[in-house]
Formats: sequence, C-alpha cells, structure tokens
Amino acid sequence: MKIVITDAKTVTNGDIDLNIFSSLGDLEIFELTDEKEVDERIKEADILLCNKTPISAKTIEKAKNLKYIGLFATGFNNIDVDFAKKKGIAVCNAPDYSTDAVAQLTFSYILSFYSKVSEYNSLVANKEWINSETFSYFPLPISELAGKTLGILGFGAIGKRVYALARAFNMNVLVCNRSEIAQKSVKQVDFDTLLKSSDIVSLHCPLNEQSKGIMNKQSFAKMKKGALFINTARGPLVDENALKEALESGHLLGAGLDVLTKEPMDKNCSLFGVKNCLITPHIAWAGLETRKRLVEIVYNNLKEFLSGNIINSVY
Repeated sequence: MKIVITDAKTVTNGDIDLNIFSSLGDLEIFELTDEKEVDERIKEADILLCNKTPISAKTIEKAKNLKYIGLFATGFNNIDVDFAKKKGIAVCNAPDYSTDAVAQLTFSYILSFYSKVSEYNSLVANKEWINSETFSYFPLPISELAGKTLGILGFGAIGKRVYALARAFNMNVLVCNRSEIAQKSVKQVDFDTLLKSSDIVSLHCPLNEQSKGIMNKQSFAKMKKGALFINTARGPLVDENALKEALESGHLLGAGLDVLTKEPMDKNCSLFGVKNCLITPHIAWAGLETRKRLVEIVYNNLKEFLSGNIINSVY
C-alpha cells in the first residue's frame, strides 16, 4: 500500500514523528501541497492522509488506486465525501481528540475578558500599581462568571465539555442544538432565545449549508448589549463584517476568535486590529498532547482499515 501524507506541516513542526505510518505501508510525506499539486502527488496513492488539503471529485477520479482517505481532523468539509462514497473510498476522521483543548481555549477567552489578567499585568509593568494611593488598584472593570448566562450553540463533545466547565464556575447555561438533548438538566432553547438571553454566546457547531453565516447582522443585533461572542468552531459560521460592526458600535463587549473565514488570516481581514477582538491563529487543537492524540487516532483508524475494519467513518 502506498501512503501519501500531503500536509504534514499542519500537524507537526518536528515535535511529532509521522514516520510511524511507514509501518503500515510505503510512506511518502509532503510538508505542504498546493491545490495544483494534489492530483500529481496522490495519483498512485492507495492511502491518502491529510488535514486541510482540498480533495475534489476531480482529484479523486484521477487517483485510480485510492481506497482510503484519513483525516488529521474532525471536520471533513475539504473532502468531496459524496463522491468518495460513490467510488467506494473510505473516509475516516478523528473525533473528540481536541475536546479538552478547545474547551480550555474557550474559557481562556472568557476569563481574559472578565478577569483582565493581561491588562492588569500591563498596568503593573507600567508602574501604575507602584504609584497607586491604595493597596488594591482596579481601574478596569472585572466581573464574576458566577450567575452569568453562557449560551452554547451545538452540543457535541466540545459543547458538553464547555457546559461542564461553565457549571463549575456556577454559571447558568442555555443550549441550542439541532436534535433534542437527552440530558434533562440541560436547558435547551431555540436560537433566538439563546442570543437574547446569554451574556456570552459560544459556537461549537459544525459548518454546513444550514449553519454557514448563522452569526450575521441580525444575529448580533439580537444579542444582549455588552455580551461576549466566542468562536472556536469554524470561521464561515460568522459574517466578519457584521461582527466588526457589532464590536465597533459598542453593542458587544468583545469577541474571542480562534477561526476566521479565510486562514491564514487575509491581509485585508475586516477584523484585524478591531478593538476588543481577541484573535488567535487556529491554535485550540495545537497543544502537543492534543496533536499526539490526533496522530494516534489517525494511525489506529488506518490500522483498523487495513485489517478489514472501518472505524470513525464520516458517512
């Protein structure tokens, strides 16, 4: 079996060895693969392993030997899954590998806005505490999370973990989810109620035709004045121009974003430099432990496939 990894650099910067896959076949590793190079690089592959490399129906059609596509990701919107299924090609993802990491970053944003640790550290560094007349110096407003309402859009593994963390902070939690939630202690509401009633709205839903652009001008207008918006899911869920308007008008307290519509960030991104918009470069999943877990799942998925057992199929 010929195994091709098309975008190794998106998974490791040298701290994880992807040569473990050589135990399963004849391995060829490419650091990154441009869209124009994909067809040539995988034309003889039996096994394709990738993270964000776009794999279209045209590319799949040209890869005559292709039997399996393994994703170093949970999302699979870069793969033409319907065509792969039609051709009898297995497509397997890596579910739940980043649950703790994404939930952790979600609360990093929330705590950043509510506790202002970084801003207060800057004040101390600028000698403002040294020159304070009182023992406690608090010119910037800070707030407790206890009693605040967190609205979670999407109640998969990550949404559930964020829910658990919120309850540990004694927060009230509202959840909007496509299907009915079996857990009776969870207060499930519709989308409009979530927006209107939450002090913080956090996205944890998949990107699809129904959810694309779900956070638009109308959605942000329905949110509480002074609310906080968090997105660690997918960039295209959000109309970035509408978010910019909601932030600059003062309607929203702030936003914490780990994902954008275009990644890497476009030089003309409307959110660049916007006050109270905290942006990180898609790092929620990038902790060493998280990526090691990811590679282990992808390895086991492929090992099972080669043994005749398909696990973590996306269809």
